[in-house]
Amino acid sequence: MKIWVDADACPAVIKEILFKAAQRTGRQLTLVANHAMSIPRSPLIHFVQVGSGSDVADNEIVERLESGDLIITADIPLAAQVVEKGGYALNPRGELYSEENIRERLNIRDFMDSLRSSGIETGGPDSLSRNDRNRFASQLDKILQQHAN
Repeated sequence: MKIWVDADACPAVIKEILFKAAQRTGRQLTLVANHAMSIPRSPLIHFVQVGSGSDVADNEIVERLESGDLIITADIPLAAQVVEKGGYALNPRGELYSEENIRERLNIRDFMDSLRSSGIETGGPDSLSRNDRNRFASQLDKILQQHAN
């Protein structure tokens, strides 16, 4: 299991948790983004910079991922592609997307998009809380333990 990160919008605190997890478990971690970012020096941690544009990073991740890989993303359409391809998709708040819940998440996302496009202010997500970070770290550890080599 390799770990891929949709890194453009991934919170720094989540990246730090991932850096530590990669070192602790010996897993390959690759961050994909369309802007440069610094990463720790490690043979396990890689960065792929892609061109700018809508979904360029997402497409790169989907192209490279293999069944059983873990992708960290808050992007629900990307998560749906990952699940469809046999991967695991975990959002920075610790929610694991699955075949059982991804269709509902896509429907909610599409509904909210239609509200916003009709001029209704829907607000954005709450800021990442300590509970969110703890839930993410716990779910990440659980997934990595379940798929230990």
